[in-house]
Amino acid sequence: MAHIGEEMKNKQVIFRDYVRGFPKESDFIITSATIRLKLPQGSNGVLLKTLYLSCDPYMRMLMQSQSATNSYSPGSLIYGFGVAKVLESAHSGFNEGDLVWGILKWEEYSVVEEPGKLIKIQHTDVPLSYYTGILGMPGITAYFGFHDICSPKKGEYVYVSAASGAVGQLVGQLAKLMGCYVVGSAGSKEKIELLKNKFGFDDVFNYKEEPDLNAALKRCFPEGIDIYFENVGGKTLDAVLLNMRPHGRIAVCGMISQYNIDQSEGVHNLMLLVVQRIRMEGFSAPDYFHLNAKFLEAMLPYIREGKISYVEDTVHGLESGPTALIGLFSGRNIGKQVVAISTE
Repeated sequence: MAHIGEEMKNKQVIFRDYVRGFPKESDFIITSATIRLKLPQGSNGVLLKTLYLSCDPYMRMLMQSQSATNSYSPGSLIYGFGVAKVLESAHSGFNEGDLVWGILKWEEYSVVEEPGKLIKIQHTDVPLSYYTGILGMPGITAYFGFHDICSPKKGEYVYVSAASGAVGQLVGQLAKLMGCYVVGSAGSKEKIELLKNKFGFDDVFNYKEEPDLNAALKRCFPEGIDIYFENVGGKTLDAVLLNMRPHGRIAVCGMISQYNIDQSEGVHNLMLLVVQRIRMEGFSAPDYFHLNAKFLEAMLPYIREGKISYVEDTVHGLESGPTALIGLFSGRNIGKQVVAISTE
């Protein structure tokens, strides 16, 4: 166990250079530095021990030089959401021993000089890794994306793409709790079985086995789609637009099919937004971080009462992180991809 003032080896993941196409393990450098477990004099920050790191599709966008958000810097640490323990604090909002989640650098120990955006974990009767997923950014994405953007009503027809992922598995279950009819798509037999047997989707299909997505959606939704939770983009979005009902809603959470191609695929059926009076809205989880207390009030009872299931795909050790991260883009993971760093 590490002690304050002690010098420790600090494993880190460095971003090598901007990426074109699918990311590879060689795009990252696993290295080790030495860190003294002591805040610098005059610091107003916190010293953290990393417990869990989250692998999320949005991180691919940070690997390109021209990004809608701040890109990773070649030669610097990558970062993403994670869970950590406060070893030392010079900040009035945090104490030694506090557990937090938020944006963390991919290293075993970190000094965060401006920790104001870290969210303190108050409920520890659930696995701490859940704060990378169901109780963290993906959970907030699913909950507010579905309830706030989609405005669901009982009996409506809901389609979720990438339905076995960190967000999709939750959207489907939230929709079932609302009394909706829910169909999900995924890319393997194992994921399809998970959607049907564990998450309770009404119908499912493997998009890799469907030569005609429009026909697949017509088969699953003979009366059309009221709500589409968009995780994929491209050809899937085009097919969905052909099947939306009047006054349908599309919540755009991500477009993973577009992240690794140089030229984004065009969407051809956008005129149907006008014809069918469809509302399509993009959003981002940080839009709702200020409503975290409301989110926990709703989600924690679902977990405690067994009304929502959650599946994680966990690898161990920071050195396993890059492989796990790039696996997202080939569908290697089953459920929420987590990197476990330490259980302390």
